[in-house]
Amino acid sequence: MDGQFLPMSEAKISVLDWGFLHSDATYDTVHVRDGCFFRLDLHLERFFAGMERLRLAIPHDSQTVAQILHDCVALSGHRDSYVEMLATRGVSPTFSRDPRQAENRFVAFAIPYGSVANAEQMRRGLHVAVSERVRIPPASVDPAIKNYHWLDLVGGLFDAYDNGAETALLRDADRNIAEGPGFNVFVVSNDLLSTPAHGVLSGITRRTVFDLCAELELTCRAEPVSEDALKAADEVFITSTAGGIMPVTKIDGVAIGDGTPGPLTRRLSDLYWQKHTDPAWSTAVRYP
Repeated sequence: MDGQFLPMSEAKISVLDWGFLHSDATYDTVHVRDGCFFRLDLHLERFFAGMERLRLAIPHDSQTVAQILHDCVALSGHRDSYVEMLATRGVSPTFSRDPRQAENRFVAFAIPYGSVANAEQMRRGLHVAVSERVRIPPASVDPAIKNYHWLDLVGGLFDAYDNGAETALLRDADRNIAEGPGFNVFVVSNDLLSTPAHGVLSGITRRTVFDLCAELELTCRAEPVSEDALKAADEVFITSTAGGIMPVTKIDGVAIGDGTPGPLTRRLSDLYWQKHTDPAWSTAVRYP
């Protein structure tokens, strides 16, 4: 932050920063497992693409940001870490409302790794509710740019909790399934995989599932997924940097398949974690 490394307890931004006042920011998160970044190049690529589309600029290139992330993790000592890079619009020196006059800001941090699903939920599968809330449409806020516009997602979470579920899925404007708070969703029917195509973030773990399916010679398609298709699926799983590939075994109180994590979900999850030791997919942190 501001060219120096600090303990998390000392990391602060101005209350006048547009990132805080207006959610005018973009970010990306990458995880470290057993001392190695996973698919760091893809996360950096998406982060810089998001900044370009939001007309944000920071005084670092991709290689420099990668070094900063390495240093954050190395100084923290975390072997398993959740690492975030973010750019905010910042503050205008004259308090102007013109975003072109704001001084953009870059921040990076590393904290202990956390997952959308805890150990018990990973074992028996998540219980999910489909919210009636509509995900912010792409014509308003482009979900392909990671952002902090989460009020629809947070509302969906409260809907889920009120209905005895553990997390939520939101719909798109056509009432098809979109995504959840920080994760994409996949359905498996007759060994064919589908994931919502539009109005969702193109998650790096989502992309990794496509890569794994190609390796396993499985068919995986991005296409509209209806609520009926979701609930009639043989298997359902969600994907996120925070947790990887996580099984879903109950939706709106109804069991998916036989009510246990499915074999294809387990197979993909096992291969996903195996890839963390593949030099083509992982980058070792340079610890002191």
